[in-house]
Amino acid sequence: MSLLSKGFEVEMYTGTPAGEIVGLSDKIVRALDGFVREPDSRNVEYTTAPFCGYDRLLCALLKPRQSLRSYLQTLGDYTLIPGSTMSLGGSDRFWRSDPNNPYHDYIEQTYGTNVVTASIHINIGIDDPEILMQACRLVRVEAPLYLALSASSPFIDGKVTGSHSTRWQMFPKTPPNVPLFESHSHFVRWTEEQLVAKTMRNVRHLWSAVRPNGDRRPYNLNRLELRICDLVVDPLALLAITALLEARIMQMIDNPRLDPLQQSNLSTNDLQAELMALADENEVLAARSSLDAQLRHWQDGRKILARDWIGEIYDEVYPLAKKRGFSCFLSPLQKILRQGNTAQQWLKLHEQGMSPVEIIQQDIQNIAKQERDLDYAVCPPALIAQ
Repeated sequence: MSLLSKGFEVEMYTGTPAGEIVGLSDKIVRALDGFVREPDSRNVEYTTAPFCGYDRLLCALLKPRQSLRSYLQTLGDYTLIPGSTMSLGGSDRFWRSDPNNPYHDYIEQTYGTNVVTASIHINIGIDDPEILMQACRLVRVEAPLYLALSASSPFIDGKVTGSHSTRWQMFPKTPPNVPLFESHSHFVRWTEEQLVAKTMRNVRHLWSAVRPNGDRRPYNLNRLELRICDLVVDPLALLAITALLEARIMQMIDNPRLDPLQQSNLSTNDLQAELMALADENEVLAARSSLDAQLRHWQDGRKILARDWIGEIYDEVYPLAKKRGFSCFLSPLQKILRQGNTAQQWLKLHEQGMSPVEIIQQDIQNIAKQERDLDYAVCPPALIAQ
């Protein structure tokens, strides 16, 4: 099996080197190709084209960010801000990017600034709709592990919140009850029902940890979209998380029995409901404590630390990744498991006496330097031109 295609939707805040988030998306989308506005002007999104190879994917992540940094400098002393929430302030009001958009009206009035977050959506190409549905079932019950690896929002408005992913704790999952879709036809039927009932305003209004995606939802589907991850600004860490997701899906394709609806022995009464409740509960726990969260395993309900569960899957899929030639992109996961995710590293600095302001300002400098170093090292013009 060749590698699957992969792409990202990257949401990032713009602002000053002091960490103040400033809304510039209306200017950015007019000036730069490939960027789209979010309902609030303080974050902006870019999407990478789908690539199978991780080296191409790395450059596709870096190049738009470098263009954005260069453009921001023409507007003033502006930069990119790490984290998935408004860490240092600004969550008290909405800054509309497109005041005439009725869908944005609805989002502002219904959810307020709870949706003004920055995140990474990871898309994995899967053409067969039934294999796609199976992958969505598996990833749905393991999505808390990807949140645990990516958590980067322990602060809001300059305060420690008590959660490693404040973003996912407050994000309004919509509709509140999303099943593990048993088939493509089940997904089509369920989506049509939600639109009639107005629990979804349109086909994009499915805000869950993972969803099937495609050019004409829910009918034409071609990819799995993992939406649970906080913003991962380190490109190598993001590729490692993506490699784990791809390797797990490849393992499932090789072993079709790797399916929660087939392999779980949680319940004989209503397995679907049990698995949904377990996944939702694990998401809350992972949002609070990330890698240190004690979760329940979908196979038998046993208690297991998120970092240990990730370690188990890593050991299972590493030989497959090595055989397919992308294990070097998977291996940085070990560093995250050892040193902690962004939220845990920030909280450790805070415990040592640094303020949230100092932590964010330091990271703003660190990520700019890392991007320059990576871009210089791995993105020669010849590779981009291919």
